[in-house]
Amino acid sequence: MHGIGMVGFDADDTLWRSQDYFDQAQLEFERIVGAYVDLRDARVHERLYEVEKRNLALFGYGVKGMTLSMIEAAVAITGERIGARDLHRVVELGKRLLQHPVELLPGVRAAVEAIAAEFPVVLITKGDLFHQENKVRQCGLAGLFRRIEIVSEKDPPTYARLLEEFGLPAARFVMIGNSLRSDIAPVLDLGGWGIHVPYHTNWAYEDEASVADDAPRLLRVADAGALPAAVRALDARARQAA
Repeated sequence: MHGIGMVGFDADDTLWRSQDYFDQAQLEFERIVGAYVDLRDARVHERLYEVEKRNLALFGYGVKGMTLSMIEAAVAITGERIGARDLHRVVELGKRLLQHPVELLPGVRAAVEAIAAEFPVVLITKGDLFHQENKVRQCGLAGLFRRIEIVSEKDPPTYARLLEEFGLPAARFVMIGNSLRSDIAPVLDLGGWGIHVPYHTNWAYEDEASVADDAPRLLRVADAGALPAAVRALDARARQAA
């Protein structure tokens, strides 16, 4: 009987902190724009998110796309009244995001090492190529992964392509991540397994997915320390289902 043949890890907010820095940048963006408009009346938070979503098809995910979207939103929200100095401040927000340190989440290193000792592990993340490559270099975990994949989208076709390259059926693959939309739902749709590790803050876009709490191929854990046992539990289920 065949069990789990490979374990995939998400990166941002699964292995290391990320969204916290984006949240801080958004608050600073709102302070900048707030000098020109009433934040509540102008729906600044909602309007920035609308611009970001609309631009995903053009800019993709990551800091550079967010920065361009902040500039576009700032011009629109202020009725083109925002000054060059404040637009430069928005650009600086993006630069700081690209330079933030890589801080592993508690228990991550031990969890990845333990799982890698029993199963082949791969890293699958999305976002700006240069930025993600830099974070992978800094994280200190790269040597544990058989493959590191930085993709433009994490959806069923992308996972199906990767699994074909890995030579592995979805029924023998488990994906670990904080995002239901990007890490869990697509893999479950293909017949794979998922372990959801919620993070205390998410980009709203990543919350736009629904996975039943009692989904038979899904486990939810509170933190990285529970991951090795969760993978073993899904391995046992996979063997029973084979």
